[in-house]
Amino acid sequence: MALKHFELLLFVFVFVVKVLIFDFPVLVQCTTDANDVQALQAMYSSLNSPSKLTSWKSIDGDPCGESWKGITCEGSAVVSIQISGLGLDGTMGYMLSNLMSLRTFDLSDNNIHDPLPYQLPPNLTSLNLAINNLSGNLPYSISTMVSLSYLNVSRNSLSQSIGDVFHNLSLLSTMDVSFNNFSGDIPSSFSSLSNLSTLNVQNNQLTGSLNVLTGLPLTTLNVANNNLSGWIPQELSSIPNFIYKGNSFDNGPAPPPPPYTSPPPGKSHRNRTHPGSGAPRTPSSDGQPSESDKGISVGAIVGVALGSVVLVLIALLALVFCVKKYQGKEIDPLASRGSRPADTYYTGAEMQEPRVKNMAAVTDLKPPPAEKLVVERLLGNSGSIKRMKSPITATSYSVASLQTATNSFSQEFIIGEGSLGRVYRGDFSHGKVT
Repeated sequence: MALKHFELLLFVFVFVVKVLIFDFPVLVQCTTDANDVQALQAMYSSLNSPSKLTSWKSIDGDPCGESWKGITCEGSAVVSIQISGLGLDGTMGYMLSNLMSLRTFDLSDNNIHDPLPYQLPPNLTSLNLAINNLSGNLPYSISTMVSLSYLNVSRNSLSQSIGDVFHNLSLLSTMDVSFNNFSGDIPSSFSSLSNLSTLNVQNNQLTGSLNVLTGLPLTTLNVANNNLSGWIPQELSSIPNFIYKGNSFDNGPAPPPPPYTSPPPGKSHRNRTHPGSGAPRTPSSDGQPSESDKGISVGAIVGVALGSVVLVLIALLALVFCVKKYQGKEIDPLASRGSRPADTYYTGAEMQEPRVKNMAAVTDLKPPPAEKLVVERLLGNSGSIKRMKSPITATSYSVASLQTATNSFSQEFIIGEGSLGRVYRGDFSHGKVT
């Protein structure tokens, strides 16, 4: 019985020793995420396997379980790499995008060279690569780091334009790209950095103006020693720490924008100049309004005066027209011949006389007796209807009688021509010539 107990205890002892000696290292190797292990191993090899990175290995190894130098983990994920100031030489490797949980990446103050890797850890909140020998420009992968709040690539050999890659970095609060060889204008995507409080771009070769920075909540702005020009926007003058020496800015802050004036007639509303847009005006040296300002003021006054006069004249004409129209409705129709009212209009058929079939029948026609045409004055001095005391008499002729008297408007009866047509001589049967 005692022998059996001894054998059982021996078996348990052997099993525990086996686990401790052979199986425990395997369990330890599984502590760190496999993708993180591969990325760190590739970095270690690219940095020429420096001895200062204690515990690091290019093959096997467990960064979290073995406490590699500068590595911080949460569970099995690597969340921080801080290996600054170790004199490291080489490059950063090609598998940094595998570090999906990495939030802090600090390789500053080393001798790392070559361009920045195209793929960087995508979920970084802090990236510090300052004081190295990096070249090229900022990779496009920075535009995908939507959680980034701190970016420092100062004191390198970066060149070309900074890159318009900041549209999605609304959480970025500190950016330092100073002491490089960046050129070109400040990217327009800087205007999307709604939380940016510190911006250092000094000692580069930047050109253009600072207008893109006017809407940012900056407390520190250093743009010294560049090739910037133009006016310094007034919005930037309130920044507590604003350094702008060593540029080609116009003296002093930008003058206030001109007051808004309406465009001249015929100009489209799209061409209006609104306050704050366009190039700022240059005030006169004595502080008085310039001649152009006076011309604009006088022109505006004259335009308003002329417009008022035109409106008054239009109103008066409309009033006169309405009065005449109203009085015209109250006037009685004028009587003319017989019982036909004066406002009766003749149709084309009534105005036409029957055609003369032959000249023999025409010669028998007699002119009708003369009638008296009474002309009434419509409006007197008081506006009422009055009749003239002495009627005006006139002789009327029919078309047939005129044809008879002029031999059907023969050429031999023409005595002249006027602006209204030809003038004929008429011989009537009673000897009267008209």
